[in-house]
Amino acid sequence: MIDFHGKTVWITGASSGIGKALAIKLSSLGANLVLSSRKEDQLHKVANLCNSECFILKLDLEKNNDFQEKVTEVLSKFKTIDLLINNGGISQRSIASETQIEVDRKIMEINYFGTIALTKSVLPIMQDQKSGHIVTVSSSSGKFGFFLRSSYSASKFAQVGFFESLRLEEEKNNIKVSLVFPFLVKTNISLNAVSYNGDVLSKKDPLIENGISPEQCAQDIINGIMDNKKEIYTGGKGSWIIHLKRFFPEIFFKIIRKQNHS
Repeated sequence: MIDFHGKTVWITGASSGIGKALAIKLSSLGANLVLSSRKEDQLHKVANLCNSECFILKLDLEKNNDFQEKVTEVLSKFKTIDLLINNGGISQRSIASETQIEVDRKIMEINYFGTIALTKSVLPIMQDQKSGHIVTVSSSSGKFGFFLRSSYSASKFAQVGFFESLRLEEEKNNIKVSLVFPFLVKTNISLNAVSYNGDVLSKKDPLIENGISPEQCAQDIINGIMDNKKEIYTGGKGSWIIHLKRFFPEIFFKIIRKQNHS
């Protein structure tokens, strides 16, 4: 069991949804928080809901050439980085054949390259500490493709490959790596998703609207971290479909073809 009291936890995508819920819950456990996203005003609102020390650090995963300055700022504030939660990202709702290649690149730049760039900037600190935990919030789309999510799913599959490899390589440095696979969580992910030409969708997804709360998802993630799980599943009973694909792939494909993809 992990004691979060006094630990430094850096959360990306902390301005809303799962990231916001994680921040509030981890603050109640005594963690020092680094809250990052593009929306600095929203981060301040999240910090006001927390009862532990918070450091607001604006960060854009798409502009990921050098995150070293951000890491230096965190270290000057808290001295260590014990837990990095890669939660920031962007989704998509568009048919693959109609999606402009610039949109594919944008999604990969944010979800994959931005996430690993930040991870690689934090990694030397954890290597020197000989301790640390990296948690990356993937998606059920990191386990199987789905209608209108080709680019998003590709970015999440890429995350899984990278972090599974990293886990093996960094075990010798006592650095743990966990991957989170949410199924349906009621957040604004579909509202903020991009369409075929990069425009923001601004439309709610009925499937997601029936999902579990971000608070329940955050608790599932924290429980998984405390139990040092390599894979953390959350998002209600629907997560059974991930296991169905593994053990009964033909039944899985029959079910998935019938899902609403409009």
